[in-house]
Amino acid sequence: METTEAFVGLTCVDCGETFDAETATHRCPDCDGILDPEYDYDRIDLTPETLDSRPDGSMWRYAELLPFPAETAVSLGEGATPLVECPALADAMGVGRVLLKDEGANPTGTFKDRGQSAAMTAAREHGASEIALNSAGNAGQAAAAYAARAGLDAHVFLPSRAGFTQKAMTEVHGAALTVTDPVDGNSQIGDAGKAYAEAMDEHPEWYSTKTFVTPYRHEGKKTMALELLAQLDWNPPDAVVYPTGGGVGLVGMHKAAREARELGWTDELVPMYAAQAAGCAPVVDAYESGAERHEPLADDEVDTACNGIAIPDPGASHLILEAIRESDGGAVATTDREILDAAIEVARAEGLEMGATCAAAASGAFALAESGEFGPDDTVVLLNTGAGNKDVDALRAHLGEREAEAAE
Repeated sequence: METTEAFVGLTCVDCGETFDAETATHRCPDCDGILDPEYDYDRIDLTPETLDSRPDGSMWRYAELLPFPAETAVSLGEGATPLVECPALADAMGVGRVLLKDEGANPTGTFKDRGQSAAMTAAREHGASEIALNSAGNAGQAAAAYAARAGLDAHVFLPSRAGFTQKAMTEVHGAALTVTDPVDGNSQIGDAGKAYAEAMDEHPEWYSTKTFVTPYRHEGKKTMALELLAQLDWNPPDAVVYPTGGGVGLVGMHKAAREARELGWTDELVPMYAAQAAGCAPVVDAYESGAERHEPLADDEVDTACNGIAIPDPGASHLILEAIRESDGGAVATTDREILDAAIEVARAEGLEMGATCAAAASGAFALAESGEFGPDDTVVLLNTGAGNKDVDALRAHLGEREAEAAE
C-alpha cells in the first residue's frame, strides 16, 4: 500500500487507538468507532508559498496532507472548484462579502467526488474488486463514476426519493443499482441503509465506501477548506455556511482548518455553520439544546423535499457539533420554501446555480444575517455542494407554485 510520508495510520475518534492503514480498512477493530487518518505534521515540509506555486489541477495538489500520493490516486480531476464573488447577495445580507464555493463544478456535479476519489483510491490500494454503499443519491452516482475509473464493480443502494439524475447516472456508469421501496410510499435513506447492510452480510468481500465507514471520504472532502483558504490568501473567512445532512464535508473542512493552524499557515480556525432543512434538523436541534449528540428522527418524521440533507440519523453528529462549537460557528434551520426561494434568488441575482438541497446554505446565511450573527464587514462563504441540475424538478415545481400564487 503506497502512502504519503506523513501519513502514520488511522486513529479511532472514540477509543484513541491508532492502527496500521494496511490492516485496518474501515471501522475501529477494537470498539467499532470512526477511524480518522493521522499524520506526523513534523514530516510535512510544505508552505503556502509552495502550494500557491502549484497548478490547480485537482484536490491532489494537497497530497502531502492526504493519505495517498497523487500518482496513485483514482482521479477524474475533482477539486479546484471556483470561489465566486456575490456582491448582490452581500448587499442583501448586509455583510462585507459573500463568496460561493461552487462544488457543482466537480466531475459528477457534487463535492461527493472528492470523498469518493480518496475512498476509491483506498479500495484499489487494498486490492478490492467490488465496492458498495448506500446513499441519498449523489454519493452513489459519484461512487459509480469513480469505481468505473478504478476498474471496480460497484453496488449502490438508493432510496426511491433519490433524484432521477442520480439513479440514471449510477446505472450509466455501470453500477448495480438497488432502489429500495417500502410497502407504503417513498423509501428513505434508512431503507437504503438496511438493504445495504443485508447485502454486506451476504457479501463480506465487498469493500464499503459508505460515509464514516471508510475513513477516507471526509479526508478527501477536507480539501475544500484547503482550497478555500488558498483562494483567500490563507485568511480565514468569518463564516462558512454548509448544507448539512451527514456532515462529512463539514467535519473534513474543520479538520483541514485545524491542520492549517497546526502547520502555521493560519492563525485562526474557520467558523463552520451547519444549515439544515426545518423538516429534518437533528443537528440544529442538538446544537440549540446543548447536547453532544443528536436525537434520531423516525423516517416518518422527515418532512422536507431536500433529499440530499434528509438524513434523520447522522452517525457522526458528535463530530459535527464538536466542529461548529470549536470553530465558534453555529447551526440554523430554514423551511423548504425559504431554501427553494434562496436557490431562485441566487440564480437570478448572481447567475449561479445551486441545487435545491444546497440552497440551505444560502437560506441559512440569510437567516443568520437577519438574526445579527454576521457583521457589516464579515466575509461569508456559501458552500454550494452540488449543481443546480441535481434537483431541477424541485426547483421548477417551486417556481411554478410561486408563479401560480402571484397570478391569484
